[in-house]
Amino acid sequence: MTNSREHAFGATTTAREVLAGVDLSGRRAIVTGAASGIGTETARELSRAGAEVTLAVRNVQAGRDVAAGIATSTGRPAPDVRELDLAEPASVERFLAGWSDDVHILVNNAGVMATPLTRTSEGWELQFATNHVGHFQLALGLHDALARSGNARVVAVSSVGHVNGGILFDDPNMLRLPYDPWVAYSQSKTANILFAVEAARLWQNDGIAVNACNPGRIWSTGLSRHMDAPPAAFDPSGSTGVSEKTVEQGAATSVLLAASPVVAGVTGAYFEDCRVAEPFVEGVRRGVAAHATDADSAVRLWELTAGLLADAGYAVR
Repeated sequence: MTNSREHAFGATTTAREVLAGVDLSGRRAIVTGAASGIGTETARELSRAGAEVTLAVRNVQAGRDVAAGIATSTGRPAPDVRELDLAEPASVERFLAGWSDDVHILVNNAGVMATPLTRTSEGWELQFATNHVGHFQLALGLHDALARSGNARVVAVSSVGHVNGGILFDDPNMLRLPYDPWVAYSQSKTANILFAVEAARLWQNDGIAVNACNPGRIWSTGLSRHMDAPPAAFDPSGSTGVSEKTVEQGAATSVLLAASPVVAGVTGAYFEDCRVAEPFVEGVRRGVAAHATDADSAVRLWELTAGLLADAGYAVR
């Protein structure tokens, strides 16, 4: 990992401030989960900076409404909208089959949190499938398009929730373990970071930088629609360092990693508040946990995920 350049961005910086003066003309970006929350804001500011943006969304009509709003607010052409259900590998395959252009920026932003136990058509636990497996399949399927573009960037949007647990390697879909929505969420967010670690290693000579980030705590998005209050073990009383943000601030670290020159050459890192995160310390609700950057775990998860997809009949690169 190469260190980022000195800059003044921090916890209260907005996505628009990060990309002020950045020209993304001629660059093509895909943002998953762009129909709401920080996904919309990420797409808006990439578009404002000149990128040709595709909103990859489950609900196409909602995506079209957002695209129209982005065009109105930025004065730029409306982003492209394409259907993508990350919980279903067949949907990811259809998206990939319909994609022929180079890709300069991929922001794996979509996610669900603390859902009731739900299984996909493949029998996978919904949070693991949506937050990790679908994005894994998408990124690998776009590898050649990213490599062709030169100096491409992939952003995996994770969460501070990753600190609460690692990968359940013996039962990632919780087929035998009792289902706990918060354990499942933590696993999926750890998986986002481990994906970035291993993809950065594998793709370092392909001109593709891959990083992960914590957007901060943002209550005004649809992510929390399924959740009750998190248990004390997940969000301990008295924890310090909680980074509560607006949507505009929450998208800042994503667009920094997607497009800012201050992080050119940085790969395999985990950022929060627009900076490389410090190691997690118990009682402080920030930082990156050691289990999320462990190289052996990253390799093991990569192989496990590729195996799940292969067993379901979907080949990955």
